[in-house]
Amino acid sequence: MTTSTVTYTADEMMAVEAARRLADGDVCFVGIGLPSLAANLARATHAPGCVLIYESGTIGAKPAELPLSIGDGELAETADSVVSVPEMFAYWLQGGHMDVGFLGAAQIDRWGNLNSTVIGDYDSPKVRLPGGGGAPEIATSARKVFVMLRQTPRAFVEKLDFLTSVGDRVEVVVTDLGILEPDPETRELTLTLVHPGVEVDQVREATGWDLRVADELAETKPPTEEELSTLRGLKTKGRG
Repeated sequence: MTTSTVTYTADEMMAVEAARRLADGDVCFVGIGLPSLAANLARATHAPGCVLIYESGTIGAKPAELPLSIGDGELAETADSVVSVPEMFAYWLQGGHMDVGFLGAAQIDRWGNLNSTVIGDYDSPKVRLPGGGGAPEIATSARKVFVMLRQTPRAFVEKLDFLTSVGDRVEVVVTDLGILEPDPETRELTLTLVHPGVEVDQVREATGWDLRVADELAETKPPTEEELSTLRGLKTKGRG
């Protein structure tokens, strides 16, 4: 994607938009990949007090290089504290201490429910996925859930093949095409923002249900030069 002065990728737009939604001081349960990129971008820009927690038990991690897994030693080395995984879930997560939890999935439906278990029939699946892991607990215990997912008809489906995580606490779905947010009354996901250069029909074609569109549809602001330079300065370990 290109504006008059800035060129950026769809993944960079996703990371920037997710980062903007994190507030200074938020306690954030972070996943590897785009969620880690977004959370560390927020910490490096407008939210230096954002507390990043990874599933391995690291609290307040401040990695200089983005980890490739939750077992990366730098997460523990730069953390304010390290606790056991059972304590992480039983006290920190289920105890209601997480402001934001990031989730991804293979499938999402119009209510924000997620599938990361199987594609196809459970007993004889076409694809066996990694499974829920901590996702069901994050979905029910974090105060707010941010979903980051590339938008395609295979991922945005009318009916999940398996329900792994409920969507009751999903506050926003950040995609490569725009932003979906639950309707305040019905909780049905509604397109509220499109990224620059994206048309509504494009988003509808990438959605497996009849997508609701906000009456006052707006456009996300493209990444600033500062956001992009900071984002691109966040090097991932093992990658140039």
